[in-house]
Amino acid sequence: MQESRTGRQLTLRHGAHSAVIVELGAALRSYAVGERPVVDGFAEQDQINGGRGQILVPWPNRIRDGQYHWDGQDRQLPLTEPGGGNAIHGLLRWVAWRVEEVSDSRAVLEVPLWPQPGYPFHLHVRAEYTLGEGGLEVAVTARNLDASAAPYGFGQHPYVMAGTAVVDQAVLTVPARTWLRTDERGLPVAAEPVAGTEYDLRTPQPVGALRLDTPFGDLDRDADGRAVVRLAHPSGALGTDVWLGEGAHYVQLYTGDTLAPGDRRRALAIEPMTCPPDAFRSGTGLVSLGPGEQHTVRWGITPWGG
Repeated sequence: MQESRTGRQLTLRHGAHSAVIVELGAALRSYAVGERPVVDGFAEQDQINGGRGQILVPWPNRIRDGQYHWDGQDRQLPLTEPGGGNAIHGLLRWVAWRVEEVSDSRAVLEVPLWPQPGYPFHLHVRAEYTLGEGGLEVAVTARNLDASAAPYGFGQHPYVMAGTAVVDQAVLTVPARTWLRTDERGLPVAAEPVAGTEYDLRTPQPVGALRLDTPFGDLDRDADGRAVVRLAHPSGALGTDVWLGEGAHYVQLYTGDTLAPGDRRRALAIEPMTCPPDAFRSGTGLVSLGPGEQHTVRWGITPWGG
């Protein structure tokens, strides 16, 4: 049998819920309730594409030209999105994480982020996945082991489904008061109010032909301090909530229009983030992680109905 292309496969179960976490990048490979897929993931023998389920550390999304200025010095990161001239989605997607704990419903993976060209800082990152009555909960903690402060951001990239064949048929709710207009390279130009625009999704709206590769901010939160993005079946009988808790202040939505033809608009990437794209340059939402300090982000997926 062909060996897995994503390393060890950690299967979590709780009742009818099941999820698989992989060693490569500590990515979320799959999540289902019974026979119903909740995320559009990848097979064990596949190479990950489109960022599916990946953890994006120490920055989410893009950095223009891979260049930023920190602590009096100019830094240059490798251009991992050469077509756009950007550094994209951090440095830990394609490394093996160490499995520290695994049980029926919980997995913990850890990895060091060593100093390297463009990011000369030493971090330790821990990802915890827990499957329970409320669905899948994720907590990612970064600790700075260096002697100087490090720029830091987090994101994760699940593609969420709501029981429809294509995302166009789904109904979307996003509790955001602003959206970030981006240029042709996917980099923010300005933050603008959603009111009066096609990006005002504070009340449920059909996705339809809306094309999204769009950051949203100023998120309204519920009594538990969570901002909840909802993707629902048009019948209203079932759907999937992605909640953003501690540390998650922005969300990127992506309808997958630039993916390979068979993958386009099949699901909606709902990406919790600490900061918007290009935060290493703009400073917006960027965490300055001091020596010995740690930063935790909590988010999760709650399927409902059906």
